[in-house]
Amino acid sequence: MKVTATELHDVLIFEPDVYQDERGFLFESFNHKGLEDAVGLTVQFVQDNQSHSIKNVLRGLHYQIEQPQGKLVRVVQGEVFDVAVDLRRKSPTFGKWSGVVLSAENNKQVWIPPGLAHGFLTLSETADVFYKLTDYYAPQHARSIRWNDPRIGIAWPAGQSPILSPKDRSALPLLEAEVFE
Repeated sequence: MKVTATELHDVLIFEPDVYQDERGFLFESFNHKGLEDAVGLTVQFVQDNQSHSIKNVLRGLHYQIEQPQGKLVRVVQGEVFDVAVDLRRKSPTFGKWSGVVLSAENNKQVWIPPGLAHGFLTLSETADVFYKLTDYYAPQHARSIRWNDPRIGIAWPAGQSPILSPKDRSALPLLEAEVFE
């Protein structure tokens, strides 16, 4: 498995070795020891989530201010532009973002450690996103950062008209949001 660092401190992209022939393909989508070796931490996943979205749905930028969740994200059908924003005030990349196209074709996964916001924009007609989480969903601690906050300056793919949930439409800009100390 190839592991690539991103612009954000601790955010990694994983690309599996894919074995393909006339019958189809096989790849190892998760290896606990490999993940822990790559991130340099003990990681325990407690919850798996899957979402299905239509084209132009933008989910995010979400995080939990308490019970922060690390996420291992991959796309099992379709294609998304996946984004992480560093909300750890003491991090050298605080307030910065990183994005990667995840698709069923490229099989890439992204590790987003606790303390970062996460979101994605659906680029294909539909997309199914699967993610493993290091802590349970706690709605009382759920927060959102505005997807188009100019202070963050995410370069979302051009030509898209995002479809947002009411929660994401009312998300706060970075300067007004709760962040991690």
